[in-house]
Amino acid sequence: MTVHILKLCVGIDSIEQLAQFQEARRAQYEAAGLPAEHVHRTRHRPRRAAEVLDGGSLYWIIKGFIRARQAIIRLDELYDDERGKRCGLVLGPDLVRTELRARRPHQGWRYLVAKDAPPDLPAHMQAGEWDADGHDGPPPEMAAELRALGLL
Repeated sequence: MTVHILKLCVGIDSIEQLAQFQEARRAQYEAAGLPAEHVHRTRHRPRRAAEVLDGGSLYWIIKGFIRARQAIIRLDELYDDERGKRCGLVLGPDLVRTELRARRPHQGWRYLVAKDAPPDLPAHMQAGEWDADGHDGPPPEMAAELRALGLL
């Protein structure tokens, strides 16, 4: 059974900013002769690693809402002279926008079972921010709040 990981994206205000940060980091790795992939470092390796690697994704919480996900390709064991053993979540290059879902902040990461994961937005809504001309409902943040209140 697939299980996902939920993580707060600290210091990032938008999906676009996250994409720019990750692109810059991949360019740094490439310039240093390392594989150009995004590795998110975390202190602990998931105990449910087999379930995470069975199609799991890292769901990013940005500004109080789950907004995007990235496929988890593999889990690497990393070593740091200063901090010791770490886990590297190797993520796919694509940031997939999801339906907004409000989440409170938490430390570290949490498991997210597949049935509780927000669905991906349709393909025509993946390209950018909410567009009033191409959308027949409320803005995404308002829709998420209404959904949380049971009004939508």
